[in-house]
Amino acid sequence: MLKRVVLLVVLAMLLAPLAARGQEKEPASVFIYATYFVCDVTGQDLVDEVAKTVYAPVYNAAVDDGTILSWGWMAHHVGGKWRRLLYRSAPSIDAVLAGADKIGEKIDENTPAAAGQVGRICNSHDDYIWRQVAGSAGEKGVQQRGKVGFSTYLVCDMAKEERADQLMREVIAPIFSRYVTEGKLTSWGWMEHIVGGQYRRLEVITAKDYPTLMQARGAMIEELVKNHKEAATEFDSICNSHQDYLWDIQQEKP
Repeated sequence: MLKRVVLLVVLAMLLAPLAARGQEKEPASVFIYATYFVCDVTGQDLVDEVAKTVYAPVYNAAVDDGTILSWGWMAHHVGGKWRRLLYRSAPSIDAVLAGADKIGEKIDENTPAAAGQVGRICNSHDDYIWRQVAGSAGEKGVQQRGKVGFSTYLVCDMAKEERADQLMREVIAPIFSRYVTEGKLTSWGWMEHIVGGQYRRLEVITAKDYPTLMQARGAMIEELVKNHKEAATEFDSICNSHQDYLWDIQQEKP
């Protein structure tokens, strides 16, 4: 009996690393409140200046005092109708909503002219709240990112979304993580829809520049199709429609 118990313990120890192989540890709980602006393209530079001179000091202070975990302002490079993106993150939905409201009220009160200017130039927007499911973020759920980003907004079968998340963690994530480790990417993340429109999942990769970003993405897709064709096909059958964006990351902390 004792020999059998010892054998089972040893077997469990041997199998544990195998079971964990290819599985990505889920990051700390992080919720991202993202506002996607539709803007008059002739006034975009003015809005970027407001983001730099008015938004940045307030949002940076909010990160420093713990109101939010991170924030960023991003400019459309290639993609659809969204021209600018303001995001802020926190460890819970309540915190991210309260933080966004608190910061927004402060900006409106202290710099009403600037806030009004943004509203006139970017007079339409879409709000989403995402939760990070997997990615290269550290223990606190925040990370340093590159200067440019590739975001893929996916429309998925809601009944099979958890299977898509599983395929991401077990098959796709190890490839992304290896590219970050090798310096071919700066960061990556996989987010699930909490509140918003039609997009159910969001895949984000960043790098130091667009040539690096596009080369890495092409190589990863090639590797995925070559080595994991069945999983890639299943994933595409679940999330079978998407919209791609390239973003210039203009302001960000941390």
